[in-house]
Amino acid sequence: MASRKEGTGSTATSSSSTAGVAGKGKGKGGSGDSAVKQVQIDGLVVLKIIKHYQEEGQGTEVVQGVLLGLVVEDRLEITNCFPFPQHTEDDADFDEVQYQMEMMRSLRHVNIDHLHVGWYQSTYYGSFVTRALLDSQFSYQHAIEESVVLIYDPIKTAQGSLSLKAYRLTPKLMEVCKEKDFSPEALKKANITFEHMFEEVPIVIKNSHLINVLMWELEKKSAVADKHELLSLASSNHLGKNLQLLMDRVDDMSQDIVKYNTYMRNTSKQQQQKHQYQQRRQQENMQRQSRGEPPLPEEDLSKLFKPLQPPARMDSLLIAGQINTYCQNIKEFTAQNLGKLFMAQALQEYNN
Repeated sequence: MASRKEGTGSTATSSSSTAGVAGKGKGKGGSGDSAVKQVQIDGLVVLKIIKHYQEEGQGTEVVQGVLLGLVVEDRLEITNCFPFPQHTEDDADFDEVQYQMEMMRSLRHVNIDHLHVGWYQSTYYGSFVTRALLDSQFSYQHAIEESVVLIYDPIKTAQGSLSLKAYRLTPKLMEVCKEKDFSPEALKKANITFEHMFEEVPIVIKNSHLINVLMWELEKKSAVADKHELLSLASSNHLGKNLQLLMDRVDDMSQDIVKYNTYMRNTSKQQQQKHQYQQRRQQENMQRQSRGEPPLPEEDLSKLFKPLQPPARMDSLLIAGQINTYCQNIKEFTAQNLGKLFMAQALQEYNN
């Protein structure tokens, strides 16, 4: 289970506690070769997630919570959720795992789905591809195979379109995380790139027939003028903010590349020094042999030349994945704005 840290969005995991409900969380899709092909979410869950952010999320503040539901064949049905409570690190007496177990026990008493099927998290301009999310999702998915993480973007939602996406770790990344070897050689052997880290699962939001009728009635009563706001040509700061975040991550990637290049130069330099040492050693032994003296004893080169520690490449993959997310956001935003500009140009030419 993920434990929430106030104000950071980081999550610490407790695999033993998650494993306690893993057996209950698996349905027909619990075999090792199964995969979740679709996520079905009740409308009530979506409203709870939105309400949680509106009440506790401010700016870059990240809110998180637990998803409850069941697995039906290759479909994951999310029927309920509850948030992680707000608290600070000063609250030493608060036990997050115990809180989650008490919540699920209470839901079971009132005959509500209480099986743990994942977690959700809000994001700030799509900034969710982090090591904390990777570690938490690995802990969930390792214990409960069908687990997903829902990423809710309140900024996109405020612009008129609900932004809610479900992600899972790919099987390749799960194997690498199990081995805990993030060296360049291991990632190259596993053929892991930033495109093969997360897989998006299609989402379907389901409501009861009564809710659909109510929404249809509300749509008829809604003001027509509100719909025209989507056609506004005014550009918000969404594009500028995404570009700024993109530049920051590109700078991080540049620094990471410098570190890796430094490691490669140092490795090459050490190999040259090792080769020169071996040549000198061989020449000395030949001279000693010509004088009839015994050769020098062989020394352990690993002690004389300690192997350099290669930099972990997982952070680079996460940065590349986050850059790709920003680029996709910019692409979607610019595509919508260009469409409105071309439409406005056509209307202006028609009126003239």
